Amino acid sequence: MFNVIFACVHNAGRSQMAAAFFNHLADPHRARAISAGTEPGERVHPEVQAVMQEIGIDLSGAKPQKLTEELAREAQLLITMGCGDKCPYVPGLRRDDWPLRDPKGLPSEEVRGIRDEVRERVRALISTERL
Repeated sequence: MFNVIFACVHNAGRSQMAAAFFNHLADPHRARAISAGTEPGERVHPEVQAVMQEIGIDLSGAKPQKLTEELAREAQLLITMGCGDKCPYVPGLRRDDWPLRDPKGLPSEEVRGIRDEVRERVRALISTERL
C-alpha cells in the first residue's frame, strides 16, 4: 500500500481537499491518503466544505489532526502545502511541496480555483506514481 500524507499548518483546507481527491481518484487497493497539520484547527473551513460539496465530495465529517511521527511512519510520501517555515520535516520520508494559497476566508470563486489546482496536482501525482 502506497501511503501519502498531505500536510498544511491547520489541516483545514488545502490538505483536506488533496486527501479527499486522492482517495476519490486513486485505486483504493494500491494507495491511500491522509491529511494532517502542524497546528490543527478546530474544523475544516466552511468555504472549503462548500466548494467540495459542489462537486460531490463531502468533507462535513473531516476533522483536522496533528501530524505525528506515528502517522508519518506509515507513509512513503509527504506533500506539504504552502506552510513555509512551519512545514514539517520527517526524516527518511520523501517530500514535495505544493505552494498553494490558503483558502481560508477567500471568496468562493477563488476557493474553487484552489480546489481545481489541487485536483489537477493530485491527478498528476496519481499518474506519475501509477496509482
